[in-house]
Amino acid sequence: MNQENITQMWVREFILLGLASDRGAEVSLFVLFLTMYLVTVVGNVLILLLIRLDSRLHTPMYFFLTVLSFVDLCYANSIVPQMLAHFFSARKSIPFHSCVLQLCVSLAMGSSEFFLLGAMAYDRYVAVCHPLHYTVIMHGGLCLGLAAGSLVAGVMNSLMETIITFRLPLCHNIINHFACETLAVLRLACADISLNMVMVAISGFLVIMLPCSLVLFSYGHIVAAILRIRSAQGRSKAFGTCASHLTVVCMCFGATIFTYLGPRSASSVEEEKTVALFYAVVAPMLNPLIYSLRNKDVMAALQKLLEKFRDKR
Repeated sequence: MNQENITQMWVREFILLGLASDRGAEVSLFVLFLTMYLVTVVGNVLILLLIRLDSRLHTPMYFFLTVLSFVDLCYANSIVPQMLAHFFSARKSIPFHSCVLQLCVSLAMGSSEFFLLGAMAYDRYVAVCHPLHYTVIMHGGLCLGLAAGSLVAGVMNSLMETIITFRLPLCHNIINHFACETLAVLRLACADISLNMVMVAISGFLVIMLPCSLVLFSYGHIVAAILRIRSAQGRSKAFGTCASHLTVVCMCFGATIFTYLGPRSASSVEEEKTVALFYAVVAPMLNPLIYSLRNKDVMAALQKLLEKFRDKR
């Protein structure tokens, strides 16, 4: 046991193996992910700016979208800049404390996003099923409580996983990943990780299934309410208010369920990298595109902002 503690003390930094060892592939991946990262930053900052400047977007739905954009920005910035820098580094190292911070932040933001999508589903349920009482039910206090609760739940889950992960004695410091990720770090442990794997499974189940249950409950009632609408135009309008959120929900929950409930293969490490890339790079980029291109209010706010810039010229 003492030897294990000594081994752990000497881990000052971790070496990340990254995504590719071929120089040509690394250059191509750098260009691809840099482009996606820039789209992520510009798209989410633009969403935050539009909602802040346009009073027509000061509603509960866009308040939650603001929080989602903030979470996506934090998630992407916790992983992508370092990953881009490592494409041109001969030695892909990360200090121990930076690794702990990266894991904690990425876990907190990833978990918060699932809870936030559940809160947004409840908001759409109230909007469609109780439209006359929408502003009364979804008052400012409730919106703040749901958003804060989502963030607190994500942070608590992250702290629990991070603490139990880095309390383990580590045998070596080479991580087969492009970032510090829970399962990748657990593979470095000298001790039995059975308890950690159980805790990770329980944590993942709660983070995924609790919001997913709220989403299923909300959209079950939404579909029933839409089917009771007699006019095709009314049904189309009601569904249109949920289309963007439903697209994001299917994308995020679908990828997770497919990964964790699908058949396991020998290439599970590569699958973990793919899933991590999806949530760190792809999802934060697609979310603002989905909510802007499919949303007339956001597009109108963007057009109004562009017209202001033209008038100033």
